[in-house]
Amino acid sequence: YGDSGVATVVIEVNDKGWKGVTGDYRNNPTLPTYQRVVFNKADKSVLLYIFAVAVIRNGKEILLQAFNWESHKYDWWRNLERKVPDIAKSGFTSAWLPPATQSFSPEGYLPQNLYSLNSSYGSQHLLKALLQKMKQYKVRAMADIVVNHRIGTTQGHGGMYNRYDGIPVPWDERAVTSCTGGLGNRSSGDNFNGVPNIDHTQDFVRKDIIEWLRWLRNTVGFQDFRFDFARGYSPKYVKEYIECAKPIFSVGEYWDSCNYNGRGLDYNQDSHRQRIIHWIDAAGQLSTAFDFTTKGILQEAVKGELWRLRDSQGKPPGVMGWWPSRAVTFIDNHDTGSTQAHWPFPANHIMEGYAYVLTHPGIPSVFYDHFYDWGGSTHDQIVKLMDIRRSQDIHSRSSIRILEAKSNLYAAVIGESVSMKIGDGSWCPSGREWTLATSGHRYAVWQK
Repeated sequence: YGDSGVATVVIEVNDKGWKGVTGDYRNNPTLPTYQRVVFNKADKSVLLYIFAVAVIRNGKEILLQAFNWESHKYDWWRNLERKVPDIAKSGFTSAWLPPATQSFSPEGYLPQNLYSLNSSYGSQHLLKALLQKMKQYKVRAMADIVVNHRIGTTQGHGGMYNRYDGIPVPWDERAVTSCTGGLGNRSSGDNFNGVPNIDHTQDFVRKDIIEWLRWLRNTVGFQDFRFDFARGYSPKYVKEYIECAKPIFSVGEYWDSCNYNGRGLDYNQDSHRQRIIHWIDAAGQLSTAFDFTTKGILQEAVKGELWRLRDSQGKPPGVMGWWPSRAVTFIDNHDTGSTQAHWPFPANHIMEGYAYVLTHPGIPSVFYDHFYDWGGSTHDQIVKLMDIRRSQDIHSRSSIRILEAKSNLYAAVIGESVSMKIGDGSWCPSGREWTLATSGHRYAVWQK
């Protein structure tokens, strides 16, 4: 897209056709394989949307969560800037940064002045330097979007801090839901207790949020969004925010409890993954979501219950098994692991976990702690798995055949050119065409 106001895109039409902004090309044998389509300046939003959809369709993303719960105690933007060359060389397409705006809490999850980029992670100047370096190395910066709640500056209705006087975006009590002490409507989602929750049903609130998101996207330089506490407000607003601010890639944190019984985790987690899929659907299918179902099952499975990794239909049992192009798989994050350790992956099985998510469909994510704090061996093993994923063209929609799923052994073939096993059971693929690509404690991966 150039300053001339005219852009040219090439739309590929394959045997399944393309139904898009320029019409339905299916069953049109006269259309050439490539058709050049010229859009005018008014259609810039359409082009950006096509690009964002193309990123999801491509399915080649590998994400890095580039912080933990204690990162604010360190000179974090400078620390990350030093690591950008390694992040790029390792093959990450996007790095999720902690909340960059001024916050009542040092971790960033109690935002107050949305337009101040001076946070406990570093100054605005240092953040801009980090984002510039990431752009130079072609690693997209993912902003942590915390818009479920906001800490007030002034006591208002009911003696609560539910006014935002004296700072940019100076809302009054109407911007806070009635169920958390404001004069707005009831929440369109679940409450984040103890702080003012934002009422997204208000037109003026959404207008200001969209303006702020566009500022992050177009002025500050963030390209991707991660939506924090996505259970807290209706996903239709996430759809609106994505459509208006046009991030290249989005992921939502829709985290609720897996299904448990008196003996532990249920085998069947279909209702849990369906709730995440409902959220993705209601967000217009424009966002991916973290695959908490896979995490919950995988961290129980590696303890000697690997039979959990095949559902009743023979598919992977998480969101990955039903909608892999929208499933961001992960082992741990700043909440589940780190020093919070609300729901940690068993430490002695970490590499089995990465052998699973980095060889499987879905969009894998790697946690900073494992990549940089667990020593060079873990770093290098993860990089090797990422190398195999890229060289063998594994993507979010790759086919998968699960060959074994019993207590001490899980084995699968992914995309026909990669096979893998985890667990202490003995297994290797049959056929001379397979060669061992990498292996470690309780895992091995082969390629053709």
